[in-house]
Amino acid sequence: MRIEEGEVFGYLGPNGAGKTTTIRLLMGLIHPGAGSASVFGLDCQGQAVEVKRHVGYVAGELPQFGGLRGSEIVAYMAGLRGGVDEKVVEEICKRFSLDLGQRFREYSRGNKQKLAILLGFMHRPRLLILDEPTGGLDPLNQQEFYDMCLRTRERGTTVFLSSHILSEVERISDRVGIIRDGHLVRTARLDQLHDIRFHQVEVEFASAVPLDAIRAAAGVHRVESHDHRVRCIVRGSFEPLMSALAGARVVNFSSHEPSLEEIFLTYYRGQGQSAAGEVESIVSGS
Repeated sequence: MRIEEGEVFGYLGPNGAGKTTTIRLLMGLIHPGAGSASVFGLDCQGQAVEVKRHVGYVAGELPQFGGLRGSEIVAYMAGLRGGVDEKVVEEICKRFSLDLGQRFREYSRGNKQKLAILLGFMHRPRLLILDEPTGGLDPLNQQEFYDMCLRTRERGTTVFLSSHILSEVERISDRVGIIRDGHLVRTARLDQLHDIRFHQVEVEFASAVPLDAIRAAAGVHRVESHDHRVRCIVRGSFEPLMSALAGARVVNFSSHEPSLEEIFLTYYRGQGQSAAGEVESIVSGS
């Protein structure tokens, strides 16, 4: 799997699919049994320290900073980074209404997440790796986060966003990858993912239903019939279904386009394309 420099890549999968494991490999926190990964041409294992200089990382779980105040945590992390622009820190704090005067242990779950976002964004890295970053944020702050990601992309930053929430990824991503049981099921642009969608169709008849012809039509699945109504799933062209309906008295025909959520669930029911082997490497930029 290759992630191009300057794009927002959404990494989708439910809990336990392997999203965080992928990120820990990229950050050099765990070691792979096989394969390799690189960021901007730097090996994620042999050059892990150098990789981190280019990365802003928002982990799924923050370290416990105990009695340190928010300002002290920011100063400590800024020191490790070689300094950050205080105006950027102030801007992010204002955006999220984050009080750096409080102690970490006094922060709510939402404020801890805001601090994590601040630490990841404040040095304006070339690559942002975000592991389910909106957990604990209310809808207003989620919107602020999405806006920040889009503005960051405009500056040329690459964003790798891990999430199990399709609507979140759909808002800001250029491409998505779906991971299932540790395997990459598919990568595609959002419009390409829609192109492989199925359609949910309902047909109402005035009289006899050509049920056998509908069930025999290519690309038609899950045919259900009740009274003079038929519901089915159509994959690909509608032409075989329309041929099956020829001569029947159709009084109503409706087709529902599935959401990304429905497409996503289809993959996890095992009806999507199977994984084409293990992911050997993940590259951001070149």
